[in-house]
Amino acid sequence: MPSDQESKYLVPGLVKGLEVLLVLGQQNKELTFTELHRLAKMPKATAYRAVQTLEHMGFIIRNSRTNTFSIGSKVLLLGFQYIASLDVAQIGQPIIEKLRDTSLCNSHLAIRDGLDVIYIARVSSPTSQINHVTVGTRLPVHRTSLGRMLLTSSTREEFEQLYPHDALPDNSPGSPSNREKLWEMIQQDKARGYVIGESYFRYGISSIVYPVFNHEKRVKAVVSIMVPSHEIPKSDRERLQGAVREAAENISDLLGALPAR
Repeated sequence: MPSDQESKYLVPGLVKGLEVLLVLGQQNKELTFTELHRLAKMPKATAYRAVQTLEHMGFIIRNSRTNTFSIGSKVLLLGFQYIASLDVAQIGQPIIEKLRDTSLCNSHLAIRDGLDVIYIARVSSPTSQINHVTVGTRLPVHRTSLGRMLLTSSTREEFEQLYPHDALPDNSPGSPSNREKLWEMIQQDKARGYVIGESYFRYGISSIVYPVFNHEKRVKAVVSIMVPSHEIPKSDRERLQGAVREAAENISDLLGALPAR
């Protein structure tokens, strides 16, 4: 609670408006004006001015049929902007730790920076024999299954800005032969919703990759696990896919993505 000295600088009308919003949020249902001013414990005239102001600004909306009020889209936008300001690695770290414990595989969170995939969080399985990638490791987008999944929400125009030439930056073994081949693979990955890369970047190491979406339903990051095998055993595939998918969905939810499942 603010001290008496601090209270001198409070704006009473703003305080009352925020109290109305808190009441609406806590009740999680539409309220009549009578319910609002009673639950907010403020005089009817004060509550009326607060409600009129909030409605005018789009922070609450009135149902004309029932003459009740609910939280408006402006409040949701503020929430999304706050969530978007949070660091994805901060949000995702405890989730990929749980993924590691569930899958018993090295687990990672990565984003795209231009033509590079950057690992921003990782946890290692204590039994893993795979050389660990470190936070900050960069790999070429077009050569990795993580990179392809990170491009699945890109438009053709955005894709061509990244790769203006038909020839890709290098022709290492296993890389797509040209830009069109890469675009075709990305569209297949997008339709499938995930990537299983079996010895795609390094022989003897396979990966399962799922996208993380932000509140605009664009791919913000990817979650992946490394499986120490040139191909993932069929007996483990469904279980591991489910674990990675759940981790990606949980991070997407925390970033404000509306579930499509």
